[in-house]
Formats: sequence, structure tokens, C-alpha cells
Amino acid sequence: MKKKGYLLAAVSAFSYGLIPLFILPVKAAKFSLDTTLFYRFFISSLFILAYLLYKKEGLGMRMKEWFIMIILGLLYALSSEFLFLGYDYLTPGIASTLLFVYPVIVALIMLVFFKERMNLLTVVSLAITMLGVVALSIQGTTFNINFTGLFITLMSAVCYALYMVIINTSRMPLSGVKITFYSLFFSSMYYLGKTIFIGETLAIPDIKLLFDFTLFAFITTVLSISSLIYAIKLIGSTPTSIMGALEPVIAVGISVMLFHEELTLSLLTGVILIIVGVIINILAENKKAKAAG
Repeated sequence: MKKKGYLLAAVSAFSYGLIPLFILPVKAAKFSLDTTLFYRFFISSLFILAYLLYKKEGLGMRMKEWFIMIILGLLYALSSEFLFLGYDYLTPGIASTLLFVYPVIVALIMLVFFKERMNLLTVVSLAITMLGVVALSIQGTTFNINFTGLFITLMSAVCYALYMVIINTSRMPLSGVKITFYSLFFSSMYYLGKTIFIGETLAIPDIKLLFDFTLFAFITTVLSISSLIYAIKLIGSTPTSIMGALEPVIAVGISVMLFHEELTLSLLTGVILIIVGVIINILAENKKAKAAG
């Protein structure tokens, strides 16, 4: 069962890491990113809804939970928006790697707003992660990074970190699948509203594009999330989170092999440092949870 769990964790990380494979051609073709993301999240929510109906799980919630779900959907949508905006200023490999610092941001949020004590391992992970960000900023022998892109992409990580913090602290009596469904649905509503507001069309010009949207939604969202949920059940959250380190590796690999991003020493060093820093943070959180238990 453990082998199956690790395999599912790897599938989750791999499928999520394929996002540049779908998004970069859309941006290159100048097709509406908002329309693309609306269909990504809406189609994904339909897949999850079908699963909930199959399991005969009710969709009802209390008023407080509806409000929390709307906030979660907004944060999930903004995390994607900032990440894909970051692609315009940074390479996809760097942007995807910077998103992966979100567990460290979670630790900082818990320290500042919830007065949760930060142990030595967490401090070490923060230091290593920051060194990784610095390494990503070095080109040749000079410190050179687009600070607009850096800020935008880190905002993506902040939004996702806030998403995780709210889920962990709200203690809603809802299944992970139901939380995922409403997060995706309200994310799609954000992009629907934005698309209508700025006057873009929701029309899909051909069947092939609809198929591409469905494939994008299924692989990078439905497959990734469902594999993640089952992996956590089989091997636990810590090993699953550590396997998530494959996400930026896959994204960098896709960017280098298919989109001709240069694999520099600074990029390689930055990716490794950030992955090591995040893994140390995950282990620190696991140790803290065991001590509390």
C-alpha cells in the first residue's frame, strides 16, 4: 500500500508540474488567460461534483462555511492569476520554483498571526529557502532578477499559503473533496466575473480547444488533487508533501526541454536550495505536530 501511496504522490506532483505545458502555448497564442482559467476551474469542479454525487455526499453547508469557501475560492484563483502573471516577467522554471516556498510562508504566517513557536529546524529551512531565492536571482556573476516578477510570483505563494492556513485553522467539518469542489467552483466564478467585467468572450472557437481545456483541467487539477488526497490517506501528509518537491523539478524540466529555458548553475542551485529548505520545513512541522500530540 505504501508503494501505491508514493506512486500517487509522485503522480500528483508530476501532473501539477505540467502546468507550463498547457499555459505557455495559451499565452503565446494570445488567447484569453481569464477564459482559459475559467474553463480550467469550472470543468475541474464538474469532475469533482460527479465524484461527490457518486459518493452521495451532500453539498449543504452552514452560512459560516459558505463564506469561508468563497474566500478559499478567491485565494485559489488569485494564486493561479499571480503565478501566470509571473510567467510574463520570469521564466516558468523560476516562477514555479518560487511558488513552492508556500510552506515556509505558512510557517511565518503562523508565527506572526497565531504566535506559533518557530523551532530551530524551521529557522534553518527559512534561511536555506531565502538562499535559494537569492540563487535564482543571480545571472552569471551579478544579482539580476525582475523584482516585479519576483513580487508577483511570491504573492501567488502568499495566496496559496493563506488558503492552507484558513483550511487548517477554520476546522470545518467537511471532507477534503467537498472543500476542493467549492474552492474550484468559486475560483471559476471569480474568472467568470472578471471575464464578463472586462468584456471578453467565453465562446470556444472549436472542439479541439474545448478538448484542450478539459485535458488541462483533468491533468493539472483533478488528477493532481485526487492523487494527493489518496496519497495522504495511504502514506500520510508529510511523505506526500515531501514528494511534492517533484513539482518545481517537473516544471523546470518542461521549461528547459520544450520552451528552451536556459539551465544555468544559479537556476539549478536555487531549485535545489528551495526544495531542501521546504523539505526541512515539512519535517519540522511534522516533528512539532508529534510533540503536540
